[in-house]
Amino acid sequence: MKDELSRSQFFVTPPHPCSYLDNREATTLFLDPREVVSAEQYQLLTENGFRRSGSHLYRPHCRRCQACIATRIPVQYFAPRRRHRRVRKRNADLVTTVEPARFTDRHYALYERYVAERHSDGDMHPASADQFRSFLLGSWAESLFICSYRQEELVAVAVTDRQPRGLSAIYTFYDPALEDRSLGVFSILEQLRLCNRWALPHLYLGYWIRDSPKMSYKLDYRPIQVLTDTGWTTLE
Repeated sequence: MKDELSRSQFFVTPPHPCSYLDNREATTLFLDPREVVSAEQYQLLTENGFRRSGSHLYRPHCRRCQACIATRIPVQYFAPRRRHRRVRKRNADLVTTVEPARFTDRHYALYERYVAERHSDGDMHPASADQFRSFLLGSWAESLFICSYRQEELVAVAVTDRQPRGLSAIYTFYDPALEDRSLGVFSILEQLRLCNRWALPHLYLGYWIRDSPKMSYKLDYRPIQVLTDTGWTTLE
């Protein structure tokens, strides 16, 4: 890890059930939550495979498994595929705004409906206001809500952190009744558009797991880069 992070303190959790792969145990490396995180430190941790959940920064630390692979899109080389162009056309009537990341009744109502219909069998269900705040909002990150509206109706929110050299996609939730619009894909395309507007070279998408179907979508955005023992490697 970079010398700039050498003074930071990290903790490892006890083994716990893996959230992504059945019948696996996981351990997680956390940055000391008492540490004051600067924008540059957050950027360096992201470049070393860390993610944010609430005010916590973490990375998988499983000794016998390396399945979780950090990914990012090199923005200047991304070329939309036919599928991406179709999604853009399908959502041409939407208006996207960049808003501060904060709790509101409107944002929470959409989040609650999304969790109830898309994750009713997971540990996120049932949703709560405290969960929304503790999962999505951080006290030190420059977090944004990339909100898409159909007229006055909020239909999708991409929770995104702006960093010195990229955007980090934290979580996306949307109206589950609008499945045919592919709003998850649309939200990634909107974040790529903002990276271009703000001259940010990378969009960080989190972890790709080869044996987890719900993570496979990340390889649709090629060329994509994956973090290996030797650094970031491009997959064409």
